[in-house]
Amino acid sequence: MQLHTLRPKTKRPRPEPVGRGGKRGKTSGKGGKGQTARAGHKIRPEIRDQIKKLPKRRGYGRNRSRTVRSERAAYAPVNLAALEAQYAAGEVVSPASLLAKGLVRRVKGRAPKVKILGVGELSKAVVVRGCVASERAQEALAKAGATLER
Repeated sequence: MQLHTLRPKTKRPRPEPVGRGGKRGKTSGKGGKGQTARAGHKIRPEIRDQIKKLPKRRGYGRNRSRTVRSERAAYAPVNLAALEAQYAAGEVVSPASLLAKGLVRRVKGRAPKVKILGVGELSKAVVVRGCVASERAQEALAKAGATLER
């Protein structure tokens, strides 16, 4: 064994390149120059107090309920006019059949929750299964003789 034949067991970790765009921009995690890089003189206390009063996070403002409510169920809308055009009398309207006919799209790889809206007219007695309907749609379904099963 000679010194020039020795090899390390593990590779030497290369430092990640910073400052080439991507996730770290501007100072690339190196901090700032100027006042914050100089010894002695630091930020004046009254300016520091103003900085502390700035909001730390975004998205906690007026419309936070709209942006943050993750448990809210998102429904795929389907109008009565679409049911009139695509379905025959006595057929079953379900999220799976709506997906098969191309009226709704997959959500996270599966059939979405569906809400039937009262836009348009329905004259056929269809069976609606596993869907939610608006008040106007429920009235139109009842008028057409259709049944709504949850």
